[in-house]
Amino acid sequence: MLDDRRSQVLQALVEEYISTGQPVSSRAALVNSGLNVSSATIRNDLAKLESYGFISQPHTSAGRVPTPQGYRYYVDHCSPARLRSATRVRIEAFFTDVHHELSRLLKETSGMLSDISHYPAVVIGPGLGTESVSGVHLVHLGDSVLLAVIVAHSGRVSREIVRLRFDPSDNELAQAERLLERCYADASIEDGAEAVQRLESSDAPKKVRSIVVAVAVSLRRSEESTSDLYIGGTSQLGALWEVLAAMSAVLGLIVREAVLRDILDSDQAGTAVRIGSELNMDDVDLSVVSTTYEAGEHGSGRVGVLGPMRMDYRRTIKIVEEVGDGLADSLGH
Repeated sequence: MLDDRRSQVLQALVEEYISTGQPVSSRAALVNSGLNVSSATIRNDLAKLESYGFISQPHTSAGRVPTPQGYRYYVDHCSPARLRSATRVRIEAFFTDVHHELSRLLKETSGMLSDISHYPAVVIGPGLGTESVSGVHLVHLGDSVLLAVIVAHSGRVSREIVRLRFDPSDNELAQAERLLERCYADASIEDGAEAVQRLESSDAPKKVRSIVVAVAVSLRRSEESTSDLYIGGTSQLGALWEVLAAMSAVLGLIVREAVLRDILDSDQAGTAVRIGSELNMDDVDLSVVSTTYEAGEHGSGRVGVLGPMRMDYRRTIKIVEEVGDGLADSLGH
């Protein structure tokens, strides 16, 4: 834990570097910190911050830049910025005026968030996990392959491929569908899976039960696979990552949906900020600010932005939280 003065010096250096992208001199750190101390004191504080691993000096004659550890300390000890009234009004107006179906709302939210934050934005919709199921239908695609179609009461539809170890008969499929209807009717996917586990061997022939269990396993996978993902603002990549290799690395992440879901995922409830190596990726200049939003009967989703480690964290955290609250208000009623 840094003392108050060195914490102020680090905050001043981080914010100056975020603003300019240039190594910060000791004089600039002194001016921006607002401290009434000597230049020698600031130079000593910078040397200490460097020894702690919070800042580094790219070249002997250059100023200092924050390290990932320095950004982490800054984020953990800064408070979100106050948004300009025009920004707050724009977010509020968006969610007041928009009355689209879920997928279109989430897609347009990703675009709005990117426009306001000036970073690529990602919105992950809620899966089917907490929605009640109105029907499960099985389609025989041939041989041992089935298509399970799950219809939620909200009207959302999920399709899952189910592979069996045998070629089922029409009668076995009909029996399995009736049994699935019994387990899943008006229940969530999780509750339906528990009902399947409670089935007794006397409830159906062995092959029918194996169909039901295989479908239940596939439906549990659909809890994640049915959560839609929308990306806005990818055209900003070139302006944010000036080094071509860095931009290409981030673009490579964005086009891989599974990786993108993983870097936005967080065990932390609410708002999370993940910086550099915390994303389990080596040598990628990337930070992610995200938060969860509750969507009423739809469950919950996540919204966030991606940017270089030199992102404006205080403003970005506030914007992401405001948009998350707006989504929750729109979907939670």
